[in-house]
Amino acid sequence: MVNIQRVLNIVLDQGQSAFLWGPRKTGKSTYLKQAYPESVVYDFLKTDVTLDLIRNPARLREQLLANRKQAAVSPVILDEVQKVPAILDEVHWLIENAGLNFVLCGSSARKLIKGGANLLGGRAWRYEMFPFVFPEIKQFDLLRALNQGLIPSHYLQRNYQRSLRAYVQDYLKEEVFNEGLVRNIPAFSRFFDAMGYSHGELINYANIARDCGVDAKTVKEYFQILVDTLLGSFVPPYKKRQSRQVISRAAKFYLFDVGIAGHLAKRRISEARGEQFGRALEHLVFMQLNAHRSYLDLYYEISFWRTKSGLEVDFILGDGEIAIEVKGTSRIDNTDLRSLRAFMDEFRPRLGIIVSNEKYARKIGAIFVLPWQDFLNQLWGGELL
Repeated sequence: MVNIQRVLNIVLDQGQSAFLWGPRKTGKSTYLKQAYPESVVYDFLKTDVTLDLIRNPARLREQLLANRKQAAVSPVILDEVQKVPAILDEVHWLIENAGLNFVLCGSSARKLIKGGANLLGGRAWRYEMFPFVFPEIKQFDLLRALNQGLIPSHYLQRNYQRSLRAYVQDYLKEEVFNEGLVRNIPAFSRFFDAMGYSHGELINYANIARDCGVDAKTVKEYFQILVDTLLGSFVPPYKKRQSRQVISRAAKFYLFDVGIAGHLAKRRISEARGEQFGRALEHLVFMQLNAHRSYLDLYYEISFWRTKSGLEVDFILGDGEIAIEVKGTSRIDNTDLRSLRAFMDEFRPRLGIIVSNEKYARKIGAIFVLPWQDFLNQLWGGELL
């Protein structure tokens, strides 16, 4: 694989440990090998290692104390730690009594939380790894990103269709079914397909429940499983000074990768225009915002604004500080400005932006119309936030 410098930068104080969470194949293990080449590593994807420590978690303590000099050089890495929840009690003891520190890496904290595992009580900082982001790719190919997604191996390979198909099947099998997170496997499979077609829109639990043959409460639990396994995120409605005309309850949901969403929706984008291109571009912008707030330790809120009359602004950042509308068109006209103008008139954000496929940046009144490349350069360059 091409060696690409990731934006994520784990910097630990003396004696500090960390959790690194992220979906499979986002590059967590590769990053840790490069960041900590001298670390002792326990890879729980190896069956023999996993079974040995499931049977006797104390062996981790015994082995590290016997090899204490090397283990103290660099953080001990436990990869796919959610597979051995009981190991965290031993990690806790080693942090407190042996002065060792750890990077605990995994694709889901749900099993740990549900099982009442020891999450170290603040002794480990939380980091998250996302698919590729804009500044990590020197020659960013938009259509390639929208079709193949930004999971590193998918973006970089030619035969990405097979990889996307296998990835979805593996996640359904390994992350959800094998972990015992759902009992009704056919219903969850139908939910996954139904969710793909309503992706990025207001969630209608009743409609999805009807398609899946389960009740709305079960559908809500399925969505929460996707969030807990880092496969997606809710975007809530903006709630400041709402009038009766604002839709306030229903959230929107975005999967963690635009390529996975496109595969579920059987979407193929051949040119940079049209409704499907616009929806995929909106998803890509959300992915960048979501990673940006995490990597730069900003953690601003991301919400959306929509009225009953159909006015909608895709992303409201923070407490209404920045309003962003995403349009796939290469020519922005007055009708494209309507929703953003309405929001700005009512809430007076510091900045109103339309991210578009236009070639050149321009300003219409108080609204900045930015080509998507300019927007992403300004976002990651620190010019917006």
